[in-house]
Amino acid sequence: MKIDLTDTTSARINAGLIQARRAIGTPAVGMVLTLVIVTDEGSAYDALKAATEASREHPSRILVVIKRPGRSPRDRALARLDAEVLVGSEAGTGETVVLRMHGELANHAESVVLPLLLPDAPVVCWWPDQAPENAAEDPLGRLAQRRITDASSAEDPVASLAVRASGYSPGDTDLAWTRITPWRSMLAAALDQKHSKITAAAVEGEAYNPSTELLALWLADRLGVTVERKVSDGPGITAARLYTPDGDICLDRADGRLAELAMPGQPDRHVALKRRETSELIAEELRRLDPDDIYRSTVQFGVGHLVRASGAGADGASSVEPTGKPTATKKAASTTAAAAKKAAGKAATPK
Repeated sequence: MKIDLTDTTSARINAGLIQARRAIGTPAVGMVLTLVIVTDEGSAYDALKAATEASREHPSRILVVIKRPGRSPRDRALARLDAEVLVGSEAGTGETVVLRMHGELANHAESVVLPLLLPDAPVVCWWPDQAPENAAEDPLGRLAQRRITDASSAEDPVASLAVRASGYSPGDTDLAWTRITPWRSMLAAALDQKHSKITAAAVEGEAYNPSTELLALWLADRLGVTVERKVSDGPGITAARLYTPDGDICLDRADGRLAELAMPGQPDRHVALKRRETSELIAEELRRLDPDDIYRSTVQFGVGHLVRASGAGADGASSVEPTGKPTATKKAASTTAAAAKKAAGKAATPK
């Protein structure tokens, strides 16, 4: 069921939600969280589609915030709220409210969102596109226990990760980090099977790919070794290699779907390592609402490298030496991701 409300208020929207639930015969509220999506008109459809699919696993009230401040002084002075209320099959297993805020109201989105939050339920805020530099200090971010950004949508994805690291607060995460969960799981499982000392590592992936940078930094942080960052044609991350005295542990994915795992003394095997849709990434993030300490450790460990790497470009090189002093050289075929100051033992288990 769909209800269109023009020049409305939060109270009228709440009344519309109750009316819609009664009309379809489900007056009870069985949702577990509120998901606030902050986006623009061009990206709203894809973001809402991904959130709706994720809500089949996590029944949610989805609030889509679209700001339209206007260009002229007259437009900015006029404050108006338009809303679409979706309940039933059009909203997955929860409820959806699309909020279009015009004029000055766009600068006070939190005042509209606050009365629409589910009582006594967690709040998650997601920025599919451009996110604030400090998500926890954003007025909408302050309402949330979990804040999701996506560095891959930024103009400079690697620099965006550095911004996330410098402004990190408990509850922050990024979809670039979520994308490497299967890689971390596979590599951690491989190390559980083969107890060998890791002397070095290498990660291959597209230039300016934030997930590739994060995987390299995670290995460097957890293993305490130098990780070489190599540029490939993609898609995304194409390979990760761990060098041991007994031979190389290699996880190679050339086509973005199927990977080959090679380990010393064992036959090569194929493993599913498909690039996942946004809905799957959001569903994974909604499974846990506590702070992700491994993500925090990884981005803060490599913040100096990330700042330098963002300016190196596809044909540049950068590294963080064990002393913590960043160095850079130009026109190298690959980049060195990081080296830890202290060894952290074997790889951490995946989240």
